[in-house]
Amino acid sequence: MLPGTASLAWNLHYDWCDEQWMQGRKSFDIAKRPINTYEMHLGSWQRPTDGSNHFLTYREVAPKLADYLTRMNFTHVEFMPLMAHPFYGSWGYQTTSYFAPTGRYGSPQDLMYLIDYLHQHGIGVILDWVPSHFPTDEYGLGYFDGTHLYEHADPRQGHQPDWNSYIFNYERGEVRSFLIGSAMFWLNVYHADGLRVDAVASMLYLDYSRKPGEWIPNVHGGRENLGAVAFLRQLNSEVRKTRPGVQMVAEESTTFAGVTRPTEEGGLGFHLKWDMGWMHDTLQYMSQAPQYRKFHHRELTFRGVYAFSENFVLALSHDEVVYGKGSLLRKVPGDEWQKFATLRLLFGYMYSLPGKKLLFMGDELGQSSEWNHEASLDWREAGFGRHKSLQRWVEDLSRFYRDTPTLHSSDFDPNGFQWINAEDGENSVLSYPNFVSKPSISRFCACFHGLSGFPWV
Repeated sequence: MLPGTASLAWNLHYDWCDEQWMQGRKSFDIAKRPINTYEMHLGSWQRPTDGSNHFLTYREVAPKLADYLTRMNFTHVEFMPLMAHPFYGSWGYQTTSYFAPTGRYGSPQDLMYLIDYLHQHGIGVILDWVPSHFPTDEYGLGYFDGTHLYEHADPRQGHQPDWNSYIFNYERGEVRSFLIGSAMFWLNVYHADGLRVDAVASMLYLDYSRKPGEWIPNVHGGRENLGAVAFLRQLNSEVRKTRPGVQMVAEESTTFAGVTRPTEEGGLGFHLKWDMGWMHDTLQYMSQAPQYRKFHHRELTFRGVYAFSENFVLALSHDEVVYGKGSLLRKVPGDEWQKFATLRLLFGYMYSLPGKKLLFMGDELGQSSEWNHEASLDWREAGFGRHKSLQRWVEDLSRFYRDTPTLHSSDFDPNGFQWINAEDGENSVLSYPNFVSKPSISRFCACFHGLSGFPWV
């Protein structure tokens, strides 16, 4: 056993004060309720202002975060993985302990306090959870009992080349039991309101990130990982059956059919799926200078082909503002005024479309630099000028979305959306009634050429 890697036995008793929230959650209708999620990395959201740059604890974050989310009218927060992980720079996605929170920010009871505090202030909590792969650290799950207990022995099935990590052997009942036990642990013991399952596409396909000859087909000769499919169906079926109101969210980037279809109908059983296609197409469109956007009009309208094929979340996540990609502000062209006008346009467009919403921390501030997990967000920027105005815009959009049922109650119903005119690419204009419910219809027009924002008519 390496120094500092020994397991700890811990009494998990905690006196919860969120009974009202937990009871109300049972009747939470995911399809019809507003879900506006603030995704964040706890270690770099805020740091102390005394220059020490150490982490805020779970308990220190609780009142600051609850106040901020309430002010900004977010309904949920999604924490990037808080499960124990040895390498801080993995952001938690290289999990070594599936039944313990990271001690960087405090004790298990301190995390319970944070979730409890957020519940008492009306904020739901979603935890990132990583059953797709696990690190090769010798004190982790790899070669756990001297055999390949959790992972496949054959590297063509058991090694994940993108992250140099192990892949779970989902064919084994012990592995499925371990992972489902972990999921239920966070939902039961820590009162999480949902799990966002990372890298689902890498679980579903045996040839994910592999060249010919580097993977083994399934028993039918196909590329689907039948064990992973069975595991996800079993997991989501158990959650739906025992935890009403809880969200299971898939980060799934392919066209795999039925991700959010119930298991009894042949689907995987997730409640929600990130719409990665919308994110990619929309950011690609917004990166064009206004005079060239007419040549990219289809990148906005293509979503109409599949918008109701799954229960989608429109997500502008952490993945879009790291690894040299630049912040959202730096992705778009023009001078500072034009950049902020484009971000107002982007956010207004997102909040008007069918689908639940997710923003990564710092996007609402128009942060100039891309996200750096080693430092705090630049809260100084948020206090003045266009940054402050953009933050106020997101605050108002979030309130309008939350308080306007016709903006969220038909997110998954094709009868809840229709185009007035989707073909005016020459003028870079889209128009649609975003309130389709009678007796009144409110028209919505977005001009993507003149950067004029969103006139509500």
